Amino acid sequence: DHIPAADESEGIVPGMDPRPDQPPEADAPDAPLPVMEHFHTLQGEGAHQGRSAYFIRLGGCDVGCVWCDVKDSWDRHRHPLRSVSELVGHVTSTSAPIAVVTGGEPLMHDLGPLTRTLRAEGIRTHLETSGAHPLSGEWDWVCLSPKKFKAPLPELMPMADELKVVVYHPSDIQWAERHAAMARPDCRLFLQPEWDRIERVMPTILGHILANPGWSLSLQSHKYIHIP
Repeated sequence: DHIPAADESEGIVPGMDPRPDQPPEADAPDAPLPVMEHFHTLQGEGAHQGRSAYFIRLGGCDVGCVWCDVKDSWDRHRHPLRSVSELVGHVTSTSAPIAVVTGGEPLMHDLGPLTRTLRAEGIRTHLETSGAHPLSGEWDWVCLSPKKFKAPLPELMPMADELKVVVYHPSDIQWAERHAAMARPDCRLFLQPEWDRIERVMPTILGHILANPGWSLSLQSHKYIHIP
């Protein structure tokens, strides 16, 4: 797909390069991971909304969405390195049945050791990704959220269990449909309003879902009830 030129109406600030100054170096197979934060909470959005889950937010992102609400995650060098055993220990010390690996863009890292160890402990592994990097890791659920700022790799589209498109501008609906056409027939489809543009884009989202019932609405419920 063609990525549109920078335009404020699409959520891109002209002249802004939101990506890190330097691309990350390749990760060693068992390298520790840069972790911005990790916590036990409820899944706030998408197909598993309301479920108990342990979130592991990794540092590093080269997608650079202007409306990103975790811009502090972009530079992975700002965040401490955590070993796989330490992270898995945090997860298993809670009752969380799911570990959600998110970012940033988590697929900038080799996630094989982390996911294998989590699954060996009986923890389900869920991924939240833009799909802009090759898939690594062993996953029970893949949520793919494609971004215009850096389009997903075509080979990742059939791997998505859930397609969640953040709607910042009405034209994002067409972007969503193009990617839904590349997903599996059983992929769950969600449209989610960008938090600061809800009033502007919600009528378009609701109209599209009413006319196209294969789509569902996703809301960031954790922001409404003030949990991480």
